[in-house]
Amino acid sequence: MIQKYFPLDKNYILEKAQLDQQEELITYLIQFSKEFYLSQYNPLGIVDETIKSIQSHETQYTDRLEEFYRNLAAVYRFKFGQNQLEFLFDGDDHYTKYVQDWSETFKKWLVSFCLKPNFLRAVLELTVFYPEGRKAELAENRMKTFINQHFELKIYKYRGIVRKLA
Repeated sequence: MIQKYFPLDKNYILEKAQLDQQEELITYLIQFSKEFYLSQYNPLGIVDETIKSIQSHETQYTDRLEEFYRNLAAVYRFKFGQNQLEFLFDGDDHYTKYVQDWSETFKKWLVSFCLKPNFLRAVLELTVFYPEGRKAELAENRMKTFINQHFELKIYKYRGIVRKLA
């Protein structure tokens, strides 16, 4: 499903590259968040019920983070995406270049995101400690609010991405 997040969101090659990597990068996000939590908040390796839950968690479902991933991909296209294709002199096609660029940026952003406790908490709530009902909606909203605050943008369901006014 192609959704336009802003009027010039027409780099279909970049969008396809991002959607093709969705499963892989969401799985990476979950694993990285768990490892980051364990290294930052449990450096001594003390095992309690919370740590056991995190360590024994197997990533099976990535659908809980799909909306976050798609919003983040749209922010990337908004900030860095060009509709005009550039000349590539290394022999790669644009799809391969976009896959590599998006993957590198996603992983770099993830390091700075995990330094924010609210982000880490929301990811763990949506994956390891998945709540039923209303609490799940709160964690999803927290992820969307995180993107809005971090990038100083506002993402609307029907209007798309809009820059925040100071």
